[in-house]
Amino acid sequence: MILKKEDLKLMANAIRALSIDAIEKANSGHPGLPLGMADVATVLFSKYLKFDPRKPDWKDRDRFILSAGHGSMLLYAYSYLVGFEDCTIDQIKNFRQLGSKTAGHPEYGLLKSIETTTGPLGQGFANAVGMAIAEKKLNMKFGDKLQNHRTWVFVGDGCLMEGISQESISIAGHLKLKKLTVFFDDNNISIDGPTKLTCSDDQEKRFRASNWNTVSINGHNYDEIDKAIKFSINSDKPTMIACKTIIGFGSPNKSGKETSHGSPLGKDEAAKTKKNLNWPYQPFEVPKEILKKWRWVGERGFKTRSQWEKKLESSKNKNDFFSQFKNIEVKRDKKTGKFLKKIITEKKTEATRKSSQKSLEFFSSKIKNFIGGSADLTGSNLTKTKNSISDGASFNYIYYGVREHLMAAAMNGISVHGGLIPYGGTFLIFSDYCKNSIRLSAMMKRQVIYVLTHDSIGLGEDGPTHQPIEQLPGLRSIPNLLVFRPCDAIETFESWEIALKSHNCPSVLALSRQSLPMIRSSYKKNLTHKGGYFIKKDEKFQITIISSGSEVSLAINVHNLLKEKKIYSNIVSMPCFELFENQNKNYKETVLGNKPRVVIEASSSASWYRYLRKNDLSFCIDRFGESGKGENLFNFFGFESKKIFSKILKRYFCDKS
Repeated sequence: MILKKEDLKLMANAIRALSIDAIEKANSGHPGLPLGMADVATVLFSKYLKFDPRKPDWKDRDRFILSAGHGSMLLYAYSYLVGFEDCTIDQIKNFRQLGSKTAGHPEYGLLKSIETTTGPLGQGFANAVGMAIAEKKLNMKFGDKLQNHRTWVFVGDGCLMEGISQESISIAGHLKLKKLTVFFDDNNISIDGPTKLTCSDDQEKRFRASNWNTVSINGHNYDEIDKAIKFSINSDKPTMIACKTIIGFGSPNKSGKETSHGSPLGKDEAAKTKKNLNWPYQPFEVPKEILKKWRWVGERGFKTRSQWEKKLESSKNKNDFFSQFKNIEVKRDKKTGKFLKKIITEKKTEATRKSSQKSLEFFSSKIKNFIGGSADLTGSNLTKTKNSISDGASFNYIYYGVREHLMAAAMNGISVHGGLIPYGGTFLIFSDYCKNSIRLSAMMKRQVIYVLTHDSIGLGEDGPTHQPIEQLPGLRSIPNLLVFRPCDAIETFESWEIALKSHNCPSVLALSRQSLPMIRSSYKKNLTHKGGYFIKKDEKFQITIISSGSEVSLAINVHNLLKEKKIYSNIVSMPCFELFENQNKNYKETVLGNKPRVVIEASSSASWYRYLRKNDLSFCIDRFGESGKGENLFNFFGFESKKIFSKILKRYFCDKS
């Protein structure tokens, strides 16, 4: 079938009409982008996008990301029109309704056509960079026959205003991700009105300054759109296509205005817009001849996908390719036992960031689909091992630069692309830069591993700007996120082990800068998987001391001081709240005990509300830190065994003092 300009115009208007109808029925939504970018989308989808609705998870499909996720009806309309089975006309009619797959912003996992969750502006752009990185890595490993696809992303003014966009532009240009194409919906409008209120940026110069190719087009001219896409396909750099469009295209009274951005057109204006577009059909009606053309577009990828499957079937790399995309099953063996036994035997005092590096080196010798990195803190996070390669065809380590926000979002893109397990490092304090991305990792149920070092005031002289106080409670509050704060090398290994087994959630490893003593003397069972467990247990216990990370050794010192007074205590290590909460009620009650509880953690007390009762004690930090040596700070803030011992005696055992 040859699609003429008249066909493309009708097909684009089908996107517009469905978008208008769905938004009007929901009385909620953003018609501006679907109306404005429908022409660009139609050319891209009908002529260039490599996909097959019958096999949405085809590993060599192109990835299309709507970074400006508020324009979701464009994606949903396309999904229905080309024949994705899960996006029916009823789903279009139920746009933005409770339980529908057509949510207000595209959500990964609801529809097969949605490659990633896009809502926070700029995230989709950074995800796309991650997808392009994954494609480049797998293309270098398997060659053009098995991995050779493109990443296309629609961004708006809002995406490019967000700071994450500069990080994305910069690293994509530096890495020469030539199969990445960004379509900029250049309509000069944002929510507050014309972009001249807030921006004087020359976006083309901005991209070119970061090693991109750019081209500017009329986003409603099919020849110019076509020519620009061909230009991007032949580009030796990532490409930005600035599409000069009219927001709310076709609306007589709202086109070109902010009023068409985030509100329904209204019944009268919707009718006038359809009339203006020469669309005389009933709501949600797409004429058979137009739907037939769109369904042909959907069928077009069948042949390409079938040919690819034949190449895969005959490839010598077939088994390796399949295993690349499978969930890794981490099992203990003789090498694991030998590795852990050595840790116990050596009893080294070391920072858990160093223990993490050793564990990572052990696992990376077994797992071949790791891809790691750090936000310009490789030597501090210790995320690079002897198995890490930063250049060439076998690269598996990325120097992300001082781009924490991009790194976290790109790891999401790598993860949803498939075939690789991403991990990346920065300081725990800088998790605030990553927070949106971490939240989306959890929402999308993706296996992404965040290595966050320098986890407390123990980092010392860098002062309160670098000392995390409220970060642990903030991360622990995110649903479906495992936050580990291990106390020694064994717990650190166990945390990595669990993170690698957790295929449906991300993990955070909060690790110390300062050296910690070896506490565990057993290794045959992963005790961290319980979330909290006894480090010291006494049947005659009169008090339970609960702690995490570097403060567990402090808790043991307090335990010993109490024992000298014939006061017996249980010591609980709590490396992961989320896993502890997954245990049954009886286990939790046994571990926490029915006697007074004392919490010791050099962090905000906000995390501990669920375990502390009215008369319990907490030794935490509910103010910002200070600049000084780590050991001096711990003493200054009361994290000293004799001080804690004295307060416990005064509160609970005054007759023993």
